[in-house]
Formats: sequence, structure tokens, C-alpha cells
Amino acid sequence: MHDNFQMIARVPYPITVPKFYAVASEVATMRFLRAKGLPVPEVYAYSPTPDNAAGTEYIFMEFVKGKKLTDVWMELKEADLASVLRQMVELECRIMTIPFPAGGSLYYAEDLEKVVGRAMMGIPMPLDGERFCVGPDVRFHMWYGRRSQLDVDRGPYEDAAAVLAASARKEIAYLKRFGRALLPFQRARREAYKYEKQSPVDHIENLERYLRMASLIVPDDPSLHSFHIRHPDLQPSNVMVSVSPDSGRLKIVSLLDWQHASILPLFLLAGIPGRLQNYGDPDSEKLVPPSLPANVDKLGESELMAALELHHARLVHFHYVKRTEELNTHHHDSLLDPVSLFARRLIDRAGAPWEGETHDLKELLAELVGTGVPCPIEFEADDVFETKKFSKRLQLSDENFEGCRAMIGFETETWVPTEQYERAKNLAEILKLKILMQIPAGETREITQANWFLDDMDEENYM
Repeated sequence: MHDNFQMIARVPYPITVPKFYAVASEVATMRFLRAKGLPVPEVYAYSPTPDNAAGTEYIFMEFVKGKKLTDVWMELKEADLASVLRQMVELECRIMTIPFPAGGSLYYAEDLEKVVGRAMMGIPMPLDGERFCVGPDVRFHMWYGRRSQLDVDRGPYEDAAAVLAASARKEIAYLKRFGRALLPFQRARREAYKYEKQSPVDHIENLERYLRMASLIVPDDPSLHSFHIRHPDLQPSNVMVSVSPDSGRLKIVSLLDWQHASILPLFLLAGIPGRLQNYGDPDSEKLVPPSLPANVDKLGESELMAALELHHARLVHFHYVKRTEELNTHHHDSLLDPVSLFARRLIDRAGAPWEGETHDLKELLAELVGTGVPCPIEFEADDVFETKKFSKRLQLSDENFEGCRAMIGFETETWVPTEQYERAKNLAEILKLKILMQIPAGETREITQANWFLDDMDEENYM
């Protein structure tokens, strides 16, 4: 501004759904947590509807001074990295111990009342005279694409069983109304399916199997049933830091981006944030204290860079888990609880938007059969055998994909940093030409080229 005042004007992406609930819930979540003394940006003003002079939903919020943790993340020495991760876990513990009366997402009561034109049947959550309440679950997968047109239960949820059922019932409703036979969205897997479209009927059948046993995967420990909130995307780019004048160490000054935050049972909230975990590495999974290779001084430049990146990933995983064990015991217990772990995997598959595959859900359901534990679902022995056999074919496809990912250097959904885009694009073209040249001319080469996993594609049918 002319007087040097700075603020952030935040507007939703065109694809953001549901815009009203996403904006209203993000504002209420930030103001609620800030009132609890947590370092989140101050909200000055907002509109969850486009009925205003700007013609769009918006949030006017505090411009937080400092650096994004991303800017210094890879340069931090172990002591500084451990200090920042300890602060992150401390803040997570403060956030995750706030109790809520129900599941869903947080709102101002008056915002929900505007949606329906009358008092909204949310679950009250008053704080310091303000009328907060728990209302519809704003997680992205509950509203993705045409799912936003469905009249389905999105909360508030009274108990854990209701949460487990809602995601699957939403997906069944979507498939019955909009479902059609599709090739798998993950094109690297299409060869395993012989490039044949998959029927949504099979996925509906497996979702109904899931619903018959969903309530049975709720952990016995009642402390894991209680409803809590957590940052929806805790990663270095959403953490603002500054140098403390007292200690000279980095201090977390704000946690950004609370869009799509949800209130869930603790056993479903648990997990190491994606950018902090190093699963797949035996040392990280066994929590071996990280150390550089003994021959680090003799490594070539590329080998040294790979060793340093692996060491950094191990340090982050190790310190996050150890600090969680020390400071956030309920979260740590849920991380290790095998029932909770299986429940999280299962609900992730049951609630995820259908992308032309049902195998991953079916594989998890089949694990419950033949264990000696009473189970309300059944699979024929031959079906279980074929499911396990097909899993190996898909595993090979996934390993090939990971090899390509490492070679080209892309991350989730083929994202690369801007400065690496041209290099990654050229490597992708070279890889494509090499693979196609190894396939004799004819139908096989044509179908491989038509389904190349890095080419542009129309995603409308998958929404």
C-alpha cells in the first residue's frame, strides 16, 4: 500500500472446490487456531462468495515477514534441521491436542447459515464469544470434479465409523451417476491391463465390500477415536521462519495454507507428512541414526550429491519421528498401531476418486480374507490368487515408472521446478525415443506411443 503496509490477497484457483466451503473453512480455521495462540496469519477480511466488487471469493490476510523454510531447507546443518523439526512437532502437538465434538471442517456458524438461509445444523464449537461450529468436510476428494454436484453425507460426523463410510458412499454415488468404463488414469499401468477399459461396476462391488467391514477396522484404543485437527499439507514451503536474535537459530514464525483442513479421528489424521517421510528406505523405516558413507571423501560429484540428498532425507525422517515419539505420544502411538495403519491405507483407497482401477482397493480387502479373523466379506480362493498375481504385474509397472521418475527428475504428478523444466523435458523426449526405437514398428509401438505416460491428456472423463 502507499503507506508501506503489506498484506496477502488470496483468491481460489479456478479448479478449487467447493469454493464457498473452502474459503469459509480456511478463514474459520486460521482465526480459531490464532485465538488459541498458534502462529498462523491474521485474517483481515474475507468473502466466501463472488458477490462483491472484486467478483471473486477472497481472503485478505497478514503478510508474514521471514523466509519460507524451503529456501534454506537443503542448506541446514543437522543441529538446525533438528531444531526446526522439533518446533514443527511441538506446534503439531499443540494443534492435534485440541478436542472437537465431531468430525468435518471448521466454520463460522453465520457462514453456514448463509448457505441454507436458516440456522445450520452444525455442531457448536464456541470460543471467546465467537460462534464457530463443525460443518461439512472440505477435503478435496469429497468434492472433486462432478462429485460437487452430489447430495451426499459430508458431515459433520458423529463418530469414526461415519467418517469411514462417508468417503466410500460418496464414490459409489458418483460412479452410479457418472461412472463409465475407462482406461487407467496412470498410463504407466495400462500395459498391465492390456490397454483395456475397466468397468466402474467392479469398483462399486469392492466399495460395497469395504462398507460391510469398515466399522470393524476402527482401533480398539478409544484415545485414537477422538476428533482433532491437523495442518492439511505440512511441508517446508508452508513454514515461515526467521532468525531468532537470542539464539541465532531459525524460529518458526507462521504456518501457511490451511485450505482443505479437516477434523478427523486421531487414527486417520496420523502419518508423517509427505515431504518429511523417507519410506522405502530400510534405514529410515528402522530409525537407524543417519550418517554419511565412510568413503564420502572419495565419491565423485554425482555420487556425492546423491549421498548428501539421501542423508538429508534420512535426517528429516529420523528427527521428525523421534521428536514425535518424545512430544506427541498419541500421534506416535497411532503411527505405530498396525490397525490404524491398515485403516488409513484402506480408507485412502476407498475414498480416492476412481481413476479406472479397483485393484489397489481389492488387494487390501483380500488381505483380510483367510487371516482367521471373522470377516463379513468373501473372495474365492482363485480370485485371491489372481489378485496377488496381478499385483506383481502392477509392481513391475510401478518400478519402471519410478525408474523413469528418477532418470528425468520429476516429482508428484510429474512436477519439476521451473529452472529444471527444459532439462527434464529434453530427458523425457530422449527416453521416449529410446523406448519406442526398441519396439518393432506396428500395433504395439503405436499403442505404446498413444498411451505414453508423459504426454498431455484430457482428464475430463476422470473428474
